[in-house]
Amino acid sequence: MIPMAERALKLGIPAGSLQEATAQLFQRAGYKITYSSRSYYPTIDDQEIECLLIRAQEMARYVEQGVLDAGITGYDWVLETGAQVVEICELLFSKVSRRPVRWVLCVPNDSPVQSVKDLEGKRIATEAVGLTKAFLARHGVNAVVEFSWGATEVKPPRLADAIVEVTETGSSIRANNLRIIDEVLQSTTRLIANQKAYGDPWIRQKLDNIALMLQACLNAEGKVGLMMNVPRADLNKILVLLPALQKPTVSALSDPDWVAVNTILDESLVRALIPQLKAAGAKGIVEYPINKIID
Repeated sequence: MIPMAERALKLGIPAGSLQEATAQLFQRAGYKITYSSRSYYPTIDDQEIECLLIRAQEMARYVEQGVLDAGITGYDWVLETGAQVVEICELLFSKVSRRPVRWVLCVPNDSPVQSVKDLEGKRIATEAVGLTKAFLARHGVNAVVEFSWGATEVKPPRLADAIVEVTETGSSIRANNLRIIDEVLQSTTRLIANQKAYGDPWIRQKLDNIALMLQACLNAEGKVGLMMNVPRADLNKILVLLPALQKPTVSALSDPDWVAVNTILDESLVRALIPQLKAAGAKGIVEYPINKIID
């Protein structure tokens, strides 16, 4: 049995588009990841974690094989590789937004193709060959699916009749004069683990703690706290105005005629809500940032 102080979780960090977003999320969760320009071994301020930069496309395979105990990758690449791994949690973040990414079937704007059925016998280029073949099979379409090493958007119409490509905003697709005719898959980022490793109580606890802190940061995005003093006589008017994750907290003050009210809400509501609260009798209204929310 290895002493606890000498144990280390082998954690895969996605190289490429998710690399910086992952580091930022970990930093908000209390872990500082530092990248070196010439190293695939980022440092982290937790001696019980060893990080390795791995392409998201390969992450699930290395986790399945036990090269890594756990890693962060997209649900799309778990499906594409067919890796048998434990999904610990969903982490709804990406390089641009907090929305799922979409794998979409695209053709040139002037293509006669209007639906997936029109691609019978045609050529499709994509990095996600397995996902594309499965999608075509569900629609009963036989087409040639070729692996694309990159710059997939520029291949139609000379090198392919259609492509299956990942997008967050659709801007690259529009910029290359393509139009979407169907959606193949929506995908979000996941924290995954090797099945055997996750059966180890020490590793499981370590990963569950990491997952808890990462999700707490994502839960807090776009949220703020509001606290205020309210005349007890006006409390019901204030409570009617306040949305909350659960219920606002109401606390007694030294003055029996006043209470303190504390709540969490969407930041987008604050600019309209504070004037209403003030008009309803609230005093000493304070807005404060929320870093983590643990359900």
